[in-house]
Amino acid sequence: MIDAADGTACRVGDEHCITCGDEANEMRVVKIDAERSLALCAGEDGARSSVETALVLPIGIGDTLLVHAGTAIARVAPTNATVLGRVRA
Repeated sequence: MIDAADGTACRVGDEHCITCGDEANEMRVVKIDAERSLALCAGEDGARSSVETALVLPIGIGDTLLVHAGTAIARVAPTNATVLGRVRA
């Protein structure tokens, strides 16, 4: 993947762009827009963002999702939630 900022390619061990980062963040569903398959989600720090949810439907308020680059890629079972709020994808 080419980093658009300076034209260099991301490599393992380097700082990565969000696409190459291979990282997902746990976020909690706060509000659902079912018509557009979107959810307003909150991170552990309280920051909120809109998340595409088509890959993990159905979802409910309070569900915890793994989010990568603005897209939910999995639901997290309550017993599997991590302490730090971040997991490797």
